[in-house]
Amino acid sequence: MANARADYGKVVAPKLRSINIVLGRRWDLFPYLMVVMVLLTVVSIFHVWSRVKVIDMNLRIAGISREIREQEQEQNRLRLEVASLKTPARIEALAKGYLGMALPTDQQIIVVK
Repeated sequence: MANARADYGKVVAPKLRSINIVLGRRWDLFPYLMVVMVLLTVVSIFHVWSRVKVIDMNLRIAGISREIREQEQEQNRLRLEVASLKTPARIEALAKGYLGMALPTDQQIIVVK
């Protein structure tokens, strides 16, 4: 057992010099690490900003597409209304009813050559 104690007595404490060298190397990398972190942050912010812009543009496109559809429906409705207002039967009824007009007789017709 005396030998066992002697073996344990030979254990040497770690040198502080080697620890300082390792810590010194880590502190030398700190500025590079900070630059990488800043670049990563900037890229992440740009990515999020671009995705927000894409979503905003998609919402605007959807709104404008809906508005175009509504305007096309209104245009079709107005074309139908114009077609119904142009019918000869309606025009004749308005002329007789509101304006008191009548179809001309044969004596009122003059042929121009």
